[in-house]
Amino acid sequence: MFTACLTSALLQVPDIVHGPTSIFSPDGTPAHSVFGLSMLVLSICVAIFLTVAGLLIYVIVRFRHRRSDPNALEEPTQIYGSNQIELSWTVIPILIVVMLFLATARVIYSTQHAPKPANALDVTVIGHQFWWEYRYPKLGVVTANELHIPVSDPRHPTPTYLTLASADTDHSFWIPRLAGKTDLIPNRVNTMWIDPATTGLYLGQCAQFCGAQHAKMLLRVYADTPEQFAAWVIHQKQTAAQTSSAVEGQAVFQHNACISCHTVAGTIATGRFGPDLTHVATRDTIASGAVVNSAANLRAFVEDPAHFKPGVLMPPMHLNDHDLDAVTAYLMTLR
Repeated sequence: MFTACLTSALLQVPDIVHGPTSIFSPDGTPAHSVFGLSMLVLSICVAIFLTVAGLLIYVIVRFRHRRSDPNALEEPTQIYGSNQIELSWTVIPILIVVMLFLATARVIYSTQHAPKPANALDVTVIGHQFWWEYRYPKLGVVTANELHIPVSDPRHPTPTYLTLASADTDHSFWIPRLAGKTDLIPNRVNTMWIDPATTGLYLGQCAQFCGAQHAKMLLRVYADTPEQFAAWVIHQKQTAAQTSSAVEGQAVFQHNACISCHTVAGTIATGRFGPDLTHVATRDTIASGAVVNSAANLRAFVEDPAHFKPGVLMPPMHLNDHDLDAVTAYLMTLR
């Protein structure tokens, strides 16, 4: 069920082919560890399957009923116990379980207790129903749904350490190509780290059922070059430029309930219940990665958010067409 939800949700994003959500193409140190452990478990399972299937086929063929056998109608000799067989099918599984336990413990320990470099980037991730909030405490940046981080050069590692918290219910942060999933639990803080070695877009998914829109609570991680990331940070610290054509839309925005839920830096809008919209027009998607960011989609989302995300917590604004066009024009200037 989860795989079906994940697939149906991600197929709505046109650039899915550029960011496959597969653990079989890892691009980060934690993901490589998970991949290696997965291959070990898969190899052992394949070996067990082949052994059991081979023995079963051998027994079926070797001891099949033959009409030409003079003793075919006689009951075969019954064996009521074999210490050697019972010992082997007890000891061998125990050894396999112990080996898998030790391999798993090694991966968990090496991932969770890796030393944190002094130049690591810190990001606070807060899961909401049904979107992601990202805070960069040392940089003074707050954004939503699209996480930007610098790539990590293996010669000079610059990993990103994520502090995970939840604003409401259980969520789970999972970028398959970068790391295993880590849960976001109310009243508890978890941590994880990622270090992509290649620039590009990495896609993921909230991996813990968190409500009606769980399947569309998508993750987008942009791994930038150091220069690109520095430029992005500078841009995020600036307030969005205001244009004369957007003055009317800004007035509509500020005189409605929008300012109670959303923040736009440099204005009276300081709401924290919904995503920060200061630079919303620069994002590739809206609705937590579920919809491509365009004027038409943005207008439709403001008019009726449930059109794209049934059950979303944002209510319809019930604006007339003139005000809806004005607000859309204003939001598209927030770059």
